[in-house]
Amino acid sequence: MAYYRPPGPPADPLIVRDLTRQQDEMRTRVRQAPLEREPQFIAGCDSSFPTPETILSVFVLLRFPSLELVEKVWSVGPVEVPYIPGLLSFREAPNVLRTYEKLQQKPDVIMVDGHGIAHPRRMGIAAHLGVLLDTPTFGVAKQKLTGVFQEPALTKGSISPLNDRNGELLGEVIRSKDKVQPLFVSPGHRCDQATATRLTLACLRGYKLPEPTRLADYWAEEFKKELK
Repeated sequence: MAYYRPPGPPADPLIVRDLTRQQDEMRTRVRQAPLEREPQFIAGCDSSFPTPETILSVFVLLRFPSLELVEKVWSVGPVEVPYIPGLLSFREAPNVLRTYEKLQQKPDVIMVDGHGIAHPRRMGIAAHLGVLLDTPTFGVAKQKLTGVFQEPALTKGSISPLNDRNGELLGEVIRSKDKVQPLFVSPGHRCDQATATRLTLACLRGYKLPEPTRLADYWAEEFKKELK
């Protein structure tokens, strides 16, 4: 996810308190588990901010394991929530949900461009969406948000754990292509780490990003052209 970080005064404390309370409640509903069955359809999800006031969200739907593109949908809308560190999912979720509803075929699992539980409050955008949709989700992020790790080997497929300061596993750091910066993969909701890692590796096709999020990012750039 590409976040717009506007300058300005801090958010209203009442808004911060309310969203934090909502996030704490949602966190109690997150659960990690293997998928009930092998997915037939996997979605990629990405959001970006064409302007400070607008958000564009994209879903692509792929057959699994062939990764044939089946659907692509998008939606643009106003940004309704102020920028608040740690609570950024609330800025994205309303428009993402509107976009999801446009899919004719719903996915068995969603790969989100962003974090799952590898988040300071264990509620990144992938976990947030998973709870709201009650659908298996996991996050594939390009940058670390929290945690510590040892750099994985430089060859594709190398993996190292991402842990918090107490040693709790938050995710895995995956080299998706030889000698490129690694990805940070973490479960969201109704998905476990082993599944998130396995599906990420299964969706690599020679690029740094796995196909679901790579294509979501690609189509986001194409759809932005229609806004101009």
